[in-house]
Amino acid sequence: MSELVNKLSEGSHPVEVSLRPEKSAGALKACVDRGYVHIKFTDTLGGTELGVRLDTAASDLSKADFEKGEGEARFAGNLTLDYVRVRCIADIDLKTFSGNGRLEILKEEAEPAAK
Repeated sequence: MSELVNKLSEGSHPVEVSLRPEKSAGALKACVDRGYVHIKFTDTLGGTELGVRLDTAASDLSKADFEKGEGEARFAGNLTLDYVRVRCIADIDLKTFSGNGRLEILKEEAEPAAK
């Protein structure tokens, strides 16, 4: 297993939302509407930016006010990092676009039996 995956799946880590060309609540809302956000784990060497396809059932935007740029949002989604399937979970403050995140290692689905 990857050293990076192991590190990011142990405990909580500082993260920020990567937004280009500007960091704004409107830009973040546009990403949410597309169903895809970039989360950067800032405590790795050089930072580790992950593209996360949002799982709307596991994400929680009920405390986020994108128009006022305040509140908190929980983003969750699955991806593959270093050939390992993981779920990224990030709690983000809309004022600072930063917060805490972690990875959860997903169990591999069983291969279908050969016929």
